[in-house]
Amino acid sequence: MSWEAWTVFALFWVVFVTTPGPNHVNCIQTGMHVGFRRGLWAVAAILTQATLFLTLSAAGITALIAASPVAFEAAKLAGAGVLIWLGIRGWMRARRPIETGTQSGGSVFWRAFMVATINPKSVAGYLAAFSQFVQPGVPIWDQMWVIFPTALTITALSYTGFTALGAGLGRAALGAVVNVWLRRGMAAAFVLYGVALGSAATPGRI
Repeated sequence: MSWEAWTVFALFWVVFVTTPGPNHVNCIQTGMHVGFRRGLWAVAAILTQATLFLTLSAAGITALIAASPVAFEAAKLAGAGVLIWLGIRGWMRARRPIETGTQSGGSVFWRAFMVATINPKSVAGYLAAFSQFVQPGVPIWDQMWVIFPTALTITALSYTGFTALGAGLGRAALGAVVNVWLRRGMAAAFVLYGVALGSAATPGRI
C-alpha cells in the first residue's frame, strides 16, 4: 500500500470510528457506570470484534453475508431487537444510583462485544474498506500487515476517548438528578438506533 493510499485509508477509518453509533453510546455508558479502568474492557471487546471482522472480510465472509439479502435483513432485525432491549433495560434502571465497579470485567467485555457485533455499521464499514482500499493485484494478507495495525490503533484511541468521556460524566453526575437524564439519554439512543435499524430492515425500505 502506497503512502497516499495509506493516508486515505487512515482518514477513512478515523471518520468510521468517530461517527456516532451504538459502540460510542455503550463506551460512554460503561465509563459512567464502572469507571475508566474497568471500562477499558469494553474497548478490548471492540478491538476483538474489529480483529474478527477484519479477518473475516479478508477471507470474503463479510461480503458473502452482505450479498445475501435474507441473511443480512435477519441479522439487522436481530440486532435491532437487542439494541431496543438494552435501551429499555437501561431506561428502567436509570434511577438506580451508580455503583462503580459492580460489573465484572467479563460482563463489560461481553456486553460490548455483543453490541459491536450486531452493529450493521461494522459490516458496511469493513466492506467499504475492502472494496475501496484493498488492491486486487496484491496478495490480501500482505496488505493486512498495513491495514490491521492502522485500523486497530485508530479504533483503540477513539473508543478509549469515549470511555474516558463517560467516566468523567459519571464522576460529575454521581448521585445527582442530572445523572438520571444522562443515563436515560444513553438508553434512549439505544432504543432509537434499534427502531431505525428495524425500520430500515423492513421490505421496501432498503
